[in-house]
Amino acid sequence: MKLNLKIPVCFFDLETTGVNIAHDRILEIAVIKLMPNGEEIRKRHIINPTIPIPAESTAIHGISNEDVKDKPTFKEVAKEYARFFEGADIAGFNVLKFDVPMLVEEFLRADVEFDYSRKKIIDAQKIFHMMEKRTLSAAYQFYCQKDLINSHSAEADTQATMEVLLAQVARYENQEVTDGLGKKVGTILNDVDALSKLTASDLVDLAGRMVRNQKGEATFNFGKHKGKAVLTVFKEEPAYYDWMMNGDFSLDTKRRLTEIKLSALKLK
Repeated sequence: MKLNLKIPVCFFDLETTGVNIAHDRILEIAVIKLMPNGEEIRKRHIINPTIPIPAESTAIHGISNEDVKDKPTFKEVAKEYARFFEGADIAGFNVLKFDVPMLVEEFLRADVEFDYSRKKIIDAQKIFHMMEKRTLSAAYQFYCQKDLINSHSAEADTQATMEVLLAQVARYENQEVTDGLGKKVGTILNDVDALSKLTASDLVDLAGRMVRNQKGEATFNFGKHKGKAVLTVFKEEPAYYDWMMNGDFSLDTKRRLTEIKLSALKLK
């Protein structure tokens, strides 16, 4: 179908060194400018981010430090892209939360004017989530082809959840599950242990303040120490434990935190 346009729309996507808007940088930018007459004008660059590319980021997009060493910096192409976006609205997938903020940040670093407030922004992910609901009622309809009567009644919801899980196992049994990097994380099996490992194995506390990394270490999942091993943080900043114990965290989180600290003391 043809999109009804009064002015062009720039569909774009970024590959970056990471997901921290303030500190990470653009590695690749690709834009398709869809014109009102249906014409598509394409523009793409590999960018030298001027900072090292983490190995875990390279594993996702395949862009290495060697690939970018002779490429232009974003500052060198910023004006070119600002002109390309000029007079056009913006569209993409998850652009509101990530791509637009990252792009704006890079334009600001390059001291190039890019007034996104005058542009209409379309996020296809938002439409996807609005139309393909992720509720129990939607899952019940999808997996069981039934309407959930008395939704939000504990008994009805419990019954529906049981039927949904049974239908999921029947549909996906023996199929591999991969993460966002395409790495196998498990297989759907008709087995409670296997299903539990797939859905909750990385949680250290129920609030999700701590999760286990690939090495099985408890790491923080929030704040300034996100991604760091809990024991490493306690060693480098002992007062962080006291701050959390006196803070507005759940009792379960504090209990798990204390268990980790005590287990380390026992190993000394």
